[in-house]
Amino acid sequence: MTRPAPIDVRPITAADTREWTRALNTGFLRTPTVSDREVEDRGSYIDPARTLGAFDGPRCVATFRSFPMELTTVGGTPVPADAISNVTVTSTHRRRGLLTRMMTADLAAAKERGDVVATLIAAEYPIYGRYGFGPATTTAEWTIDVPRAGLDPRWSGPADGGRIDLVDGEDVRKVGPELHERFRRSQPGAVSRDERWWQVSTGVLRLDRVPWRDPFFAMYRSAAGEVEGLVSYESDDNWGDANQPLNTASVNWLIAVTPAAERALWQYLCSIDWIVRVKTGRRAPDDLLPRFLPDPRAARITTQSDWLWVRILDVVRALEARTYEGSGGSLVLEVTDRDGLSAGRYRLDAGPEGASCAPTTRDAELILGVGELAALWLGDESAVRLAALGRVREERAGAASIADALLRTSRRPWCPDIF
Repeated sequence: MTRPAPIDVRPITAADTREWTRALNTGFLRTPTVSDREVEDRGSYIDPARTLGAFDGPRCVATFRSFPMELTTVGGTPVPADAISNVTVTSTHRRRGLLTRMMTADLAAAKERGDVVATLIAAEYPIYGRYGFGPATTTAEWTIDVPRAGLDPRWSGPADGGRIDLVDGEDVRKVGPELHERFRRSQPGAVSRDERWWQVSTGVLRLDRVPWRDPFFAMYRSAAGEVEGLVSYESDDNWGDANQPLNTASVNWLIAVTPAAERALWQYLCSIDWIVRVKTGRRAPDDLLPRFLPDPRAARITTQSDWLWVRILDVVRALEARTYEGSGGSLVLEVTDRDGLSAGRYRLDAGPEGASCAPTTRDAELILGVGELAALWLGDESAVRLAALGRVREERAGAASIADALLRTSRRPWCPDIF
């Protein structure tokens, strides 16, 4: 009996782009047809050396891609990240270890490059924990019932001396990147955006696989004339039986660097004639929005889920990069890692002035997996909660509480982006 040829997992070449894209579309249940334009677009930004395919003969049956990104830690320091995307395995080739082969190769390369973490947005929850990833941020979406919100229907602009103007995509491309840099430096969990992001988001670059509809853009300027907020939104065209407008404004994205800018942009959206509902798009789970409204119950959560998953590749650099809000303390962590990339025992000494972390031979006080460390690292998860779930183990009584005092943050991390 002739054995089937082994499946070849390798970086793609330019000649593989069409076949790789067909497999990607198949995995995401999009039409498998690949246009010349899509091949050209993919080839313009993917790095073949970091784009893996699994080939069963000439046919690609699994896809994987990574690219450089920066992730903001607690306190505002960015760290280099291996951003993972476009992960698929064709249904005919599941359970053959293809994802494991691609993930193992990519994480090893990221560790060798010096990336501090790897990141991804998980389409399915159960997949990535076995590779050392942990859910590090949460996202929420609200739907605002505008008539119930209690806002002044006569509102015509901010009362703080600022102003809101409708702008076009060219204006957004001019001021958006710098505004986003200011925003992400103050938001743990935020990631960098490249020029392509702004081109796609403003319609300069239109993709065959994503239907494009020109959005509205609104900009908030402070009383001093400084740009402090931007929002992209769309509206439907829905009228009721009594010829009453029942339109919904759907936010694509909204970034602001001050609470005043956030408040003004949300109030603007709720003041647009004919708009009776506002869908907020992906927001932080502790977003200020509901409390901006006289009746916070007018904003109900319609989606809440884990979002950014993190895999720590360098424990020392990850723990030393972030800041610590409490009075400080020390903790010996024993990190387990199936793949061995980050396994070890580490002593963390941290306080408001900074932190030091180093391998140690001292007895462990808290034992946890590298995925659990990732969930704690940006401050969103509780070690006490994980201990109650059996996900971390105290070797010293109260060690989980010490971990929470060191690692938890007053505001929750948030990643606005999908990649």
